[in-house]
Amino acid sequence: MSGGDLARRMGVHPSRISAIERGEREQTLKLDTLTRVADAMQCELVYALIPRTSLDGIVADQSRRRAVRHLRNVIAHSRLEDQEVTPDDLEAQIEDVAFEFRSRRDLWRTD
Repeated sequence: MSGGDLARRMGVHPSRISAIERGEREQTLKLDTLTRVADAMQCELVYALIPRTSLDGIVADQSRRRAVRHLRNVIAHSRLEDQEVTPDDLEAQIEDVAFEFRSRRDLWRTD
């Protein structure tokens, strides 16, 4: 469909189509405008967020980050008291705490 045809269907001046295309290139196009374009083309606009990895992977990564932050103070105090844990023990502690974080509502809190 030409820009002129789309402009007629949308009831706008043809220069508006150029502005819409520019907005699309610059990623500044509003969803309202895109919805109007879709309607004019007899299409449905589908807006979706698609995870780059699995949702389980995203949750596992976030829970691990939270566990490491949570254990950071414990690790520091252990070193000061000459009670440093082995790397294997530390990894097990991180995994245990991460598992607990996975079921918490505040998993995504960033404090």
